Amino acid sequence: MSEEAPSLEPIKNQVPVTVDKDVEARQERKIIIIIIVVAIVFLIGFVATFVLLMSAQARAVAQLRDVFIIFLALQSLLIGLVLVILMIQLARLINLLNNEIKPILESTNDTVSNLRGTTSFLSDNLVEPVIKLNETMAGFTRFLVLTGLIRKQKKKVDDKGEM
Repeated sequence: MSEEAPSLEPIKNQVPVTVDKDVEARQERKIIIIIIVVAIVFLIGFVATFVLLMSAQARAVAQLRDVFIIFLALQSLLIGLVLVILMIQLARLINLLNNEIKPILESTNDTVSNLRGTTSFLSDNLVEPVIKLNETMAGFTRFLVLTGLIRKQKKKVDDKGEM
């Protein structure tokens, strides 16, 4: 049978998938602009705080202090809420590991040990006797060839190169 190799024409006509460099450049510019805007906002806040603290207006400083205290209290509440959510998620993960993953691993270990026993049984009761029989037959055949009782047979090769 003579089969022709499949044509490579469909592969040649395909356009390789590439990432558009303009899109990457625009995304990088957006990230840089966002970083610059955030830095400017922090700088303005720092300068405003410094100017307010340098002025002798104790009332404004006290109000700013109160705002920061409220901000820190809200931040503490938010962190506490996030920690509670984290503990709940951790408990769910532990539950998942104990009730779903652990039985799967135990079942897999049982299957592997069963397979190990099966391969050991087959090796001991099937493969080893066959190998020993082949060894014995090869030795016996070689003995007969050396003693001249039988002639070594040549393998026939047909016109296609197959035995």
